[in-house]
Amino acid sequence: MSDGASSTQPPLQPSPEQACDRLWMGRALELARAAAACGEVPVGAVLVRSGHILAEGHNRTVTGADPTAHAEVEALRAAAALQGDFRLTDTTLYVTLEPCAMCAGAVVLARVPRVVYAAVDPKAGMAGTLGNLLQDARLNHRCAVTPGVLAEASAELLRTFFRERR
Repeated sequence: MSDGASSTQPPLQPSPEQACDRLWMGRALELARAAAACGEVPVGAVLVRSGHILAEGHNRTVTGADPTAHAEVEALRAAAALQGDFRLTDTTLYVTLEPCAMCAGAVVLARVPRVVYAAVDPKAGMAGTLGNLLQDARLNHRCAVTPGVLAEASAELLRTFFRERR
């Protein structure tokens, strides 16, 4: 299977929300709440394959003293370890906040075909806000992107978290 452009590449425009998207994003929001309870920025991620959770994670940058321990990376690492392969084809990543450059890069390298996110990230979002690594035609893999699923619930969780920190 080639990693280059082919007729099997996902579309380079946002894909429509699917019925199950709200369900999986709901689980990602539960993980985001768990992150907040640990003093972490409330972001959660769920990686789904064939209607089942393959892996999940939430931010652990503070508790793990690890700047790379974002929710998306935690989920990708767990899934890759579980299956013994970094290629996470036939999956969908659900995340409560638009991926940053690091996370978007990891998603592309893992060959995740679809990303669904809730809230936009005006300061670091690289899935359409500041840039779009997930759909950059110069890269060897591109993802279908569905933004805005349960966006208000995620944005409110983030606003509350940061308001309480001030």
